Formats: sequence, structure tokens, C-alpha cells
Amino acid sequence: MAPVARIVFRPHIVGRENIPATGKVILASNHLSFIDSIVIPLVATRRVQFLAKSTYFTGTGFQGWVSRTFFTAIGAIGVERGAGQAAQVALDAGRAVLEAEGAFAIYPEGTRSLDGRLYKGRTGVAWLALSTGAVVVPVGLIGTQEIQPVGTKVPRIRRVTVSFGQPLDLGHHGHANSGKARRQATDEVMAAIHSLSGQELAHAYNESPPVGTLNRLAHRVFPRERL
Repeated sequence: MAPVARIVFRPHIVGRENIPATGKVILASNHLSFIDSIVIPLVATRRVQFLAKSTYFTGTGFQGWVSRTFFTAIGAIGVERGAGQAAQVALDAGRAVLEAEGAFAIYPEGTRSLDGRLYKGRTGVAWLALSTGAVVVPVGLIGTQEIQPVGTKVPRIRRVTVSFGQPLDLGHHGHANSGKARRQATDEVMAAIHSLSGQELAHAYNESPPVGTLNRLAHRVFPRERL
């Protein structure tokens, strides 16, 4: 699919030589569209695996077969979506890819940006890097939301830019068990993504606000670290 996609969509690719040819590497990208998870593996210089909703692998009938076959072929790993234990299970799946000397893609924002701004990064990317010794290659995507805007199913032909930054060794921040180290390492990754994407910064996590007075109060008094 990669040669056909490059001919049809003519992506502008910058810094592809920054992806290490071998070894553990995390591709940490901003997230603007569902199509991002297809664009990155198609333009990268090596096989990249990423997380995808488990429902893409459990459908029935012909449509379910097509979905399962496609996402398996492009290296997706099916996981349950959610916070807490589900988030840790997802990170463990990514760690398994890295421990096998593979390349793993992750969106530190956690979910798509619906307003085009770059949101604060969750610390899972730092935990993966610091616990495995993997380098992080920041990725800046520009224009992918124009190919498949939220709510649409049929991709449109639009030219996009995919920029791969210099690999980051985050080991100097400290150990993976340190919350401070994870936060500082994540902030370094997000700053690199921002320099590539040029997005406006949101200075907040990309998530729905807590529902109910008690939940809002608990969220404010006892803020939890975002994985």
C-alpha cells in the first residue's frame, strides 16, 4: 500500500532518516485524525506497531474480516480502551514490542485533538522510554485532519506533511519509577512535537471534564497522573 498511498496523497516527508534502522524506538506523534495510525506506518522506514481499539479485531462477517485483516497487516495491537488498569495493559503491550527490539507508535495526548491544538502529554510515553531504554523520535503531523475529518468515513485526497525529529534519549531525566522524571521527559517530548507541528498549545489534558460536583472536587484536590 505504501507506494500507492505516496502516489495518490503525495505526502511531504521530512527527516525520515531520523528513524533508527534497528533497535528499540518510540514514534511519539501529535494526533489529529483516525488516519494518523495509517499514515505513520506507511511512510516510516521500518515496520511500526501501534495500539488500536479491540473492536477493530472482533467484528463479524465480511466487514469484520476486512477490519481484522487490515489492522493486523499494518501492525496494530488490539487493546481495550479506558483509564487505570486498561491504560497500563496498553502500555505493557507497547513495552513488549520494544523489548523485542521493535518500533512502537504512541500518541502522548491520548486521543485526537478536535480543535487542532496540541494538548498536554500523558506520561506513558516517558514510562515506556525510561523502562526500556528506547529512544523517542518525535513526529509532527500537519493536515491529516483534512483527509478524514472527525465524523467522516471516506478519506479525501489531501496533501499532508509528516516530520520526524531527531531521536531523544530521555535517560538523563531519571528512573521510570520517578513521577518527576516521567513528567519532565514527557514535557521534553511534547516540546519536540510542538516544534515540528507548530500547533497552538492547549496547556491542558485532552479529556472530558469530570461529571458531577463530587467528581470535579476530587479531580481538583487529588489530581492523578495521566498515563
